[in-house]
Amino acid sequence: MTTADTDLQSAATPAAPPVIRLDGVSKRFVIRKDNSLKERLVTLGRAGKRHREDFWALRGLSAELHAGQTVALIGHNGSGKSTLLKIIGGIISPTDGTVERRGRLAALLELGAGFHPDLTGRENVYLNASILGLSKDETDAKFDDIVTYSGIAEFIDTQVKFYSSGMYVRLAFAVAVHTDPDILLVDEVLAVGDEAFQRKCLDTIRTFQTEGRTIVLVTHSLGQVAELADRAILLHHGEVIQDGEPNAAIAAFRDLLENQRRDAMDAAPSNPVLENGRVISAELVNHAGERNPTIRSGEDIEILAEFEHTTGIDEWVCAIQIDNAMGQKVYGARTDTSGLSLGALHGRRTIRLRLHQPMFGGGKYFVNVSLMDYANRHLHDMPQAISFNVVDHADATGSIYAKPEFVELPSPTASDAPA
Repeated sequence: MTTADTDLQSAATPAAPPVIRLDGVSKRFVIRKDNSLKERLVTLGRAGKRHREDFWALRGLSAELHAGQTVALIGHNGSGKSTLLKIIGGIISPTDGTVERRGRLAALLELGAGFHPDLTGRENVYLNASILGLSKDETDAKFDDIVTYSGIAEFIDTQVKFYSSGMYVRLAFAVAVHTDPDILLVDEVLAVGDEAFQRKCLDTIRTFQTEGRTIVLVTHSLGQVAELADRAILLHHGEVIQDGEPNAAIAAFRDLLENQRRDAMDAAPSNPVLENGRVISAELVNHAGERNPTIRSGEDIEILAEFEHTTGIDEWVCAIQIDNAMGQKVYGARTDTSGLSLGALHGRRTIRLRLHQPMFGGGKYFVNVSLMDYANRHLHDMPQAISFNVVDHADATGSIYAKPEFVELPSPTASDAPA
């Protein structure tokens, strides 16, 4: 355990009142090993425990989520994120511990949850809105806004069993955000639908943030976590291993994923091609020959990466990727797509990547180096092999920099206006 051992409340905002309080929450599921009805009848009443296994999705979790916070739950599949969200939403009850909530809550936990497939979209709007706490009169008043927001007016009187997954999400999200919730729970549904609707959803979430509403979201998009959340909780096997600033939690999650990948490779059948290759080191040099310096936008830089393969490989690829502090890819290049054939690797080789006048925006960046073969298998990765800082700019922000020049254009006169 890491910083989370001190209790999740360390990341809370003390000035805002808590709207969700979790105290010692644990959740146990029973996994049955007798899959068929015949097997269950045979094992009924005798040695039944041998055919059941307890799985603890959450263990002893305590937290306070405060009004106005946007909290992201992150972790690998099976870490307990969705289970925790369902417990917060009152969909399932904890095995141990208590949950306290304040205010109206709207939950988007599963695709089409709260919808009946044989009812039309119109009927499901009223059904779903009533589940979320709206009266019929309130739903009547908001119905047109809900349909307009969803963008599926022409299908509103069609049975929802004929809807696509994107149409499901459009209508469900439209209903949820129009119930005027104090707390919004969102579980991966923003990954469904076209880009335009996803942007609309994100804009709505940002509006909710400015209005001081509490948002708890589960997403595998770490870019969304860095962009939207002001607090992130990293779960692993039902326990919290990081809670606090989103970028720190994202970095811890990436380390966890890398450790899992390495463990999986170690457990895989022996492959000498994979096992005997590795990235040894990397460093960054500027135009003056200074190593790992702070650089400025437009300044040439070189990245030197050293590789090794003890038994030899006929063809190989050097791949280099640069991420920003949010974990988003800013730049990537490979020797094969850049026209350089490296031939065989036996022993050690050093590759230099020169970037001519890169216009990085101010901030911190991380360089990831990979040794790959021509089947695109990663023989070895060195994530965040090095980092470097770019001098901040007073006139612009972002991952790229360009000199801004604003000019106010003259307003059209009355004589210029069209007749």
